Amino acid sequence: MRFGLFGAAQAQRNQGPDVDSAAGFNDYIEYLIEAEALGYHSAFMVEHHFTGFGQVSATLNLLGWIGAKTSTLRLGTAVLVLPWHNPVLLAEQAATIDLLSGGRLDFGVGKGYRHNEFVGFRIPMEEAEGRFNESIDIISKSWTSNERFSFHGKYWQFDDIIVEPPTHQQPHPPFWQGAGSQGSLRKVAARGHNLLLDQFASMDETTNRFNTYKAAMLANGNGFDPAQVAVARAFFVTDTQEQKTEALHRRMTAQRRLHAVSQTPDNNNKASIMAFSDTFEANEEATLFGDPDHICRKIEWLQNQGVDYILLNGGGTSRDNLRRFAKDIMPHFRTESSARIIAA
Repeated sequence: MRFGLFGAAQAQRNQGPDVDSAAGFNDYIEYLIEAEALGYHSAFMVEHHFTGFGQVSATLNLLGWIGAKTSTLRLGTAVLVLPWHNPVLLAEQAATIDLLSGGRLDFGVGKGYRHNEFVGFRIPMEEAEGRFNESIDIISKSWTSNERFSFHGKYWQFDDIIVEPPTHQQPHPPFWQGAGSQGSLRKVAARGHNLLLDQFASMDETTNRFNTYKAAMLANGNGFDPAQVAVARAFFVTDTQEQKTEALHRRMTAQRRLHAVSQTPDNNNKASIMAFSDTFEANEEATLFGDPDHICRKIEWLQNQGVDYILLNGGGTSRDNLRRFAKDIMPHFRTESSARIIAA
């Protein structure tokens, strides 16, 4: 199995004169350098804006810095919210990272789900899907066209352009899409893109989504490789039940805060990522919290459902958590990947 990391650096405003506002970013970069040395496969970065409590906003900028400090770690976005970006500028910036990193970019994209972010950018959430689809088409064309082209859509118009530089990976870096609803999962498969599954859904719901995507990939003639699905899970290696309980309560507090900044005024945000349960029992079931044996059993269950790639989130930049997972858990899954490509 592959294990990557999913998360964000923290750098808040107005912390006081004795706090370096870049410390969170610098610490996270050092955390990822050690993760690479420990055998982690990738690091996926979020994109969020206007929270006030510190999350990554300039995702590609940070990944460029991380790419310069590492040599094998794959550099992922989870996800860049396409409705907020000029797609041609984004294609150029992403291609530059892919080129300079020697082809390590995993280009994760999504439509967005947080109401306050759309309000801040003065972009109606109702336009998210249309803007997303246009952007996918433009970025794909930008990366694969060796000739000048024009594009005239509802939201974007470009005339006589060619995008530079070319990407290192051919025909382009892999697209990863975040999705959860049945319809969205099928749309990801129809494009032949890889799938990012969120950390909040239950184990059973995650399996259902995995299987829906797998079936749709095969139905579309794309074949299927389990490595095309990355399942995000919060992780925390503990020694006692008390430590586990405290960690779960901290996670629930953070969940409620994120839910509050994401919700619409009418409390009717229907994004699949918002459909989680915030009970203690649901969090305990959905997370990889506990002692190494407990976590191994959960990962084995996921592996038996076909999951081959897990993105770990949580624990801040705790070196102890990072090291313990690498030492006590990863070796149990270090066999050659059992994943095989299933032909259409």
